[in-house]
Amino acid sequence: MSSIENLMILVAIYGASTCIVPLAAFGWVMATHLALYPAILIILVIFLLGYGPDTPPRKLFRDTKQSSDSGQDNTDPAKQIHGKDGAKDIQAEGYPFHFLWRPVTSFMVWSTIWWIYILGLCSISLKHYGGLKEMFKETYGFILSVEDLSPNLGVFWYFFTEIFDFFRVFFLLVFHANILFMILPLTIRLSHRPCFLAFIFVAITAMLKSYPSVGDSALYLGLIALFINELAGMRFSFFLLNGFTGIALLSPVMYNLWIWRGTGNAIRCPFDFF
Repeated sequence: MSSIENLMILVAIYGASTCIVPLAAFGWVMATHLALYPAILIILVIFLLGYGPDTPPRKLFRDTKQSSDSGQDNTDPAKQIHGKDGAKDIQAEGYPFHFLWRPVTSFMVWSTIWWIYILGLCSISLKHYGGLKEMFKETYGFILSVEDLSPNLGVFWYFFTEIFDFFRVFFLLVFHANILFMILPLTIRLSHRPCFLAFIFVAITAMLKSYPSVGDSALYLGLIALFINELAGMRFSFFLLNGFTGIALLSPVMYNLWIWRGTGNAIRCPFDFF
C-alpha cells in the first residue's frame, strides 16, 4: 500500500508542477483516500498551482522597494535575478509574481469531482458491509485511534503501551497535532519553494505517522538528490549522516530482537527509533 500511496503523492506533485490540474487533483485525492496524512499536501499543491514550482521570495520585492526609495534603479525584481533582460527571462521560466486563483479554483472543482466519484464507488462496493461509515471507522478511525500496539517503525505504539488509559485521548491529540503544528511555520518560511516544502512534509509524515513503514521513508530518501543545494547548508549533517547509517545497520538486528526473538529492550526502543 505504501508504494501506491507514494505513487499518488508523486502524481499530485507532478500534476501541480506542470499545471495539469485534473492529474494533481486525482493524485491528491487518491493519496488522501489511501493514508489520510497526505491531506496536508493540499497546501503545497495550491502554492505550486498559484505561484509555480519556484518563485522569488517576498523579501526580494521588499528589498527592491527600499532600493527604489533610495534612488536606485532596481524597480523590477526580475532584473535583480536575471540582469538586464530579467522580466523577459523570468516570464519565460514561468515564475508568476502574483497568485493565480484560476488553477486553484479548478483544482478545488476537480478534487470535489474525484471525491464524489471515489466515495460513490466505495459506497457501491461496500453496500453490504456497512457502507461508508464502516469504511471510515476501519481506515481513518484505525489510523487516528491507534488501536493496534504491535511493534513497528513508529513511536506511537511504544508510548501508548506505557501510558495509562486515562491519558490516552490527551496523548492522541498531542501526537496527531504534532504534525499540524509544523504546517504553519514551514509554510510561511518555504512558501516560495513548494517542491522543497513537499519534501519536508513527506519526511515529517513518514516519521510521525501512527503506522509508518520502510516504504514511507523510501519516498523522501529518494527525493533527497533533488534538494542537494538546500540541504548542503544544513547544520550537523555529519552527525545526522552517521545517525542514519547506524540506524540502517541496526534496523535488521532490532527487527529480529523484537519480532522474532521477543527479547527487545523497551528502554532502548525510542533511541533505536530516532
